[in-house]
Amino acid sequence: MVMKGLTLRGLEVFEALARTGSVAQAADITGLSQPSVSQQLRNLEKALGTDLVDHGRRPMRLTQAGRSFLARTEAVLAELQIAQSELSVMDLGHLATLSIGLIDDFDNDLTPRLATLLADSLTRSKFKLITLSSLDLFAELEAQRLHMVVSAHSGEVLEGVVEYPLVQDPFILVTPKGFGKATQDLPFLRYAREQLISRQIENHLARQQLDFEERFEIGSHLALMAMVARGLGWAITTPLGYMRATRFHDSLEVHPAPFGEFARTISLFTRTDWSDQVPQEVAQMMRRLMRSQIIDPALMQLPWLNGQLKVMS
Repeated sequence: MVMKGLTLRGLEVFEALARTGSVAQAADITGLSQPSVSQQLRNLEKALGTDLVDHGRRPMRLTQAGRSFLARTEAVLAELQIAQSELSVMDLGHLATLSIGLIDDFDNDLTPRLATLLADSLTRSKFKLITLSSLDLFAELEAQRLHMVVSAHSGEVLEGVVEYPLVQDPFILVTPKGFGKATQDLPFLRYAREQLISRQIENHLARQQLDFEERFEIGSHLALMAMVARGLGWAITTPLGYMRATRFHDSLEVHPAPFGEFARTISLFTRTDWSDQVPQEVAQMMRRLMRSQIIDPALMQLPWLNGQLKVMS
């Protein structure tokens, strides 16, 4: 039996406080008033019989007990969100076929979970799920070889296509550990020019009238992060990309983009002739999965991204 006073709302409030260190920001995230946030925290601490935060510090800092309990809290909330996604998947058994393409940004976390959830619902259907680059996905959608694609928006007007925005993914600066924001002594490590993310970054740099020597052009995201971790240069990427490179995090530093804020939008796209309740339901399921599998863990590690990295409705 769960102890008296230990509530789901209390866990959500504690997680938001731990992420932001601010009662005001936790109130914005949870939709509660600031007094209600403080009361939820007091109730949780009373139920556990220990202080979870140092109430004498601003921004709030977790106590040792709070840090230990936070790990359990995150695990519980993540599992509840995943369970919600699993229970809310519509019955897709009426479909004869379903084909979806995704960018490889989600290979580590979201794509495997999405594949199993959809396969469970497609009881009598032919199902195809592939990963490609954003530009290749749009080509497959235009050729009607895919029903839906999840990709970064290219910024172009897409005729005959319906868009369901999923996530705002801001660009960030990644440098080797110990370098801080100092990039002048290191080369710029670019994404390969044919990639959509490279075009978005280069267009932004051009608008800022910035030009860097062209030495490195890397088509693999993990290879790019490995090179930064080895101190070979610096890069511009996004939180979704950075969170794929967990193995290199101890050797990396992350900072806000130094050349002005800019972001990409990750969306689900489908053709207008296939636009019905199915894409809407899949988009909503993906928003929940993205929040639990990628965004919440990223914000715990990089709380200054709160408000920039977010699910879009």
